[in-house]
Amino acid sequence: MAEGSNYDYLFKVVLIGDSGVGKSNLLSRFTRNEFNLESKSTIGVEFATRSINVDGKTVKAQIWDTAGQERYRAITSAYYRGAVGALLVYDIAKHATYVNVTRWLKELRDHADTNIVIMLVGNKSDLKHLRAVPTDEAKTFASENGLSFIETSALDASNVESAFQTILTDIYRIVSAKSLESSTSNIEPPKESISVGITQDTKQQQGKTCC
Repeated sequence: MAEGSNYDYLFKVVLIGDSGVGKSNLLSRFTRNEFNLESKSTIGVEFATRSINVDGKTVKAQIWDTAGQERYRAITSAYYRGAVGALLVYDIAKHATYVNVTRWLKELRDHADTNIVIMLVGNKSDLKHLRAVPTDEAKTFASENGLSFIETSALDASNVESAFQTILTDIYRIVSAKSLESSTSNIEPPKESISVGITQDTKQQQGKTCC
């Protein structure tokens, strides 16, 4: 268990979307390689973790899953707090869940950090014969809204690894670029403290001259 603390980055990623689109099974498939056909609606919030390797660094993903039902909406702000990534999930066989993506996206924009990395996920790709949402349509919607896009199946595990690997890599590249920026701009702050010191000194000097 001690290995769990050996990571370079910890990223919180939230799963959002309507109830029944397979969020919990995406979570269990990625973190435990399990799929449960009898999966019941998630009540409240749960999360699981898994570490992956990105560019030679160990990235630990803390993935949060919540119920898509309206009555659990009160938890939104706490749920999104600190999240650097979001998987916005719909069911390719249920058009209504895709229509609601717009509402979920608005909620993300309202509650989450403005720089959150968002991936649109069309889940249940194994249900090809029941497909109600054309891949191209979803792909276009994603590109128009600045989201990455993938179709997955938690049932047969297709693209689940790929979805999480992609979003975590995107987050890592943004975060590591930012920390590089801030480490170079860290040369700046001391100037402020020096200038503050100078003003205090000059005040003291003025005080001396005036008396």
